[in-house]
This record gives sequence, structure tokens and C-alpha cells, in this order.
Amino acid sequence: MLHTEYVRNLNCNYERILLEKRPEEKRYQYCILGRGGIKGLLSCSLRYINGLAYLYYDISSRQNIAQLFGNRCITREWMKDFMWSLKQIQQELGRFLLDMGNILWYPEQIFQDLENNIFAFLYVPYYEGEASFLKLIEFWVEHIDYDDEVLVDCVYHMYEQLERNGEIYLRSQIFEDAEVLEDVKEQEAVSRESEEMKEAKQEADLVKMESETDTEDIRNGIRTDDFRLTERICKTEKTGKRGLFSFFEGKKNRSKKTREEYNMTMQQVMSGYAVAEETSYAAESYGQTIFIEEKQEEQIHRLYTPDGRLLASLEQQVMSIGKKKEEVDLVLEDASVSRIHARITEEKGKVYLEDLNSTNGTFKNGLRMQPYEKRKLEKGDEIKCGKVIIVFR
Repeated sequence: MLHTEYVRNLNCNYERILLEKRPEEKRYQYCILGRGGIKGLLSCSLRYINGLAYLYYDISSRQNIAQLFGNRCITREWMKDFMWSLKQIQQELGRFLLDMGNILWYPEQIFQDLENNIFAFLYVPYYEGEASFLKLIEFWVEHIDYDDEVLVDCVYHMYEQLERNGEIYLRSQIFEDAEVLEDVKEQEAVSRESEEMKEAKQEADLVKMESETDTEDIRNGIRTDDFRLTERICKTEKTGKRGLFSFFEGKKNRSKKTREEYNMTMQQVMSGYAVAEETSYAAESYGQTIFIEEKQEEQIHRLYTPDGRLLASLEQQVMSIGKKKEEVDLVLEDASVSRIHARITEEKGKVYLEDLNSTNGTFKNGLRMQPYEKRKLEKGDEIKCGKVIIVFR
């Protein structure tokens, strides 16, 4: 079992692993990993502290995917990026004769740079623990976007294949299975639109042919009724227009008609129930006074600036803080703040502050927190994210 923890040292954040026995530093995997420069792997160094050996992995400016998707869904685009990175790291490891089974596939040990969406993996030399890719897919199963049927089918298929075939499935077959994620919805939409346009054109051509036939009949004296002719021409114009725009107007019109019919039907049905009973007025009876139980208002915590300006109300169980607008709940526009810097969570009536591997650190009442450390908040506590100070009340 691996013993891991997060520490900060010399302006860098690290995840470090305690080795159970003293490593053979001159063995190939330690040498090649210590040299660095392998794309896709976290840079690693071997250090000794109080006679114990640790592997230090630099995780500065990155987030592990367990934190990233704690309260949001994994999308198809993210999955495509991950599969591309997985293929690249597989090729890179093959180039340096390294074993892919030595990567820790747990969500907590896979990191992503939010600036360029590049993934970084944690490689443990001569690792003899259990294969963990199945744990990663189990995490996907719990967090994928279930509105995307193609993504759901793909992930479940990967899970079944990996469970059946083991790690050999990761060598090539998984990438072939992931190809179904390539813009399937867009291709289907284009195909449907093309078919509808084709049908509309055929209908317009048919109407035009009928119109030309009717005109020829009129010239031959078969039909001379001007009123009927005008009616036919108007009908032709309307039909042609309907055929041309039916692929985007049809659904709208049918939906509107369905709603109108539904409302009319419901009014007719409900009219039978909207009968007021006659009210019989008896002598006044004041009855027994009912006791109204006074409910305590739910306490809502808030975040303020030092000069008393309200920044946010904690009306949700999790509030993330950072400068990347599309990723956090409270945006702090300051260069010292990380993209995803920290978060505040409410658990069983208590509120906690947690650092999210920030570059310049998260402080509670002046004390710096370790990466991913969690501390309880009390009213009046001062929170500092980089250079930005926030008061919790």
C-alpha cells in the first residue's frame, strides 16, 4: 500500500510517496525518471528525510481529476483529450522502455494543466501494486454526462472489456473503441439535414412539374376557370415554400399545434371539476387558537472584503474560488490567485476551507495550508488566497 501526502517546499507543491524500503538508485527506472524530460510524466526526484526514502512529484499549477470532477460531469470533449494523452504517454513510455503498468491510474494521481489541458501522470519505478485503470473507469462511470448516450455506451464498453481482458486491452483496442466519440452527433445532424434538404428539393421539383402541367392544360383549353387557376398557383407557391423550409419550420409548427390542442383538451376536461359548492353560513364559531411554531431561520454564511463589501453568500454546499471564470463559483481577478485556488464546503453543519494545490497558497488566519489540506472555519476567520484577503462571517 502506497503512503502519499501533499507538501509544499521552495515555492513548489509536491505529492510525495513514502517508499517501504531503500531503493536501488542506480537501477534503470530510477535513473531515467530522475533525469526527467519524459513528456506526460510528472517530474520526480528521490529524497531522504530522517532515514526514510521519498519520491517527490512536482504538481505545481495542476489539478488532479478527482478534484476537478467532484461536482461536475465529464464531457465527451474531455474524454477525447484524455484518450489522446493516453496514447501519447503510451508511445513515450515505449520509447524509453518503461512499463505502462507502473503508472498510478487513480483519479487522485492523474493531473491536468488547466491552461493547456495537458495531462501529467505519476510513474512509480518498479511498482508492484495492483493495476488501477479499472478504478479510473469506475470513476468515469460515476461522473460522465449521462445525457450523452454515445459517451455512456463507450465508457461502459471500456469497463466490460478491461474487466474481461485485463491490462492488455489498454495496448491498442481501447483507442479503437474510443473512435466512436469523434463528432458522432455532428455527423448525424449533418446527415439528417442533408436528407431533409433532399426531400424538400424533390417536393419542390414535383410541385413545379405539376404547375407546368396545369399551365399546359389551360393553354389547351382543358380548364379555363380563372378562379381555379389562381387558387392552384397560390397553392403551388405555398407548397413550394413549405417544402423549402420544412426541415426547420416543421417541428416548430407541430409543437405549437400540439400545445394548443393539449391546452384546449385540458380546459374542456377541467371545466367539469371547476364547480364551486354553495357555502352555508352558520353562526360564528371562533374555534381553538392554533399555535404557530416559530422556525429558526437557516443561517447563511457570507464572504466579505476587509472593508465590509459583500463578495458572496454561501448558499450551496460547495463554493470554489479562483480566477478562471468558467471553472469557479467566486472569481477573484488577481494575478496571485490560481485558476482553481481553493474551495469552501459545508459538511454536517460545519464549514471547511480547502486548498486546491494553489501556486501562491491558501492561508487561514495567517497560517499557510498544505496542498489539499482542509481546515474548519469559524466566524471572523481571515482567508487569504494569494494576495486577496477574504473575511468569513
